[in-house]
Amino acid sequence: MISAPLFQEYFQRYKTYFLITLLVIFYGVGLVGLNSDSREYFLKLSFFNLALSFFILLLARVQHNAKFYLFVLFAFFFGMSAEWIGVHTGFLFGDYVYGESLGLKWFGVPIIIGLNWIMLTMISASVLQLLKIHWLLKAIGATCLMLLLDILIEPVAIVSDYWQWNGEIPVSNFIGWIIIAFVLQTLYFGAKLAEPNKVGISLYIIQVLFFLTLNIL
Repeated sequence: MISAPLFQEYFQRYKTYFLITLLVIFYGVGLVGLNSDSREYFLKLSFFNLALSFFILLLARVQHNAKFYLFVLFAFFFGMSAEWIGVHTGFLFGDYVYGESLGLKWFGVPIIIGLNWIMLTMISASVLQLLKIHWLLKAIGATCLMLLLDILIEPVAIVSDYWQWNGEIPVSNFIGWIIIAFVLQTLYFGAKLAEPNKVGISLYIIQVLFFLTLNIL
């Protein structure tokens, strides 16, 4: 029987690979489930998949200081506020409403969306942090990576009842995404919070492949 200290030592040594493996399993099962007869059941698990992804990302992080968690709080309420404005006024993103697949809502906006803005900021920044360029250029590059994910997510979101547009997806949606993403990335890089985190990089790649596959199938 493995003792607790020994287990902790092994976990810390192989934590990155363990967490990446968990993400691959989560998204792999989700991909199969969303293309099966149990699709409606798996759609209801979208909230838990995103929440678990966010938790895994936090576990993988090296820096856990007050500055980081202040950013997390700001990004959550900033993202939720932007979405509230979008849902209730049509400003920023366009005329849309959230469906039922993303779980509990706060004034018409799923709470998981606030966490998702944080997660997308972190994983996109992880990729750009690999480059030895000025932090502002990294923020711009990470903003572009977030926009790429939105482009891939939009078609899937519509058929999965994540959200619905009143008509075609407007250009304002992508402009709004760029603005919100750039504000978050500028703060994240400006505060020197970005890490070249292997789990974050892997999660970005996994999400790209996940939504790209769903768009093809």
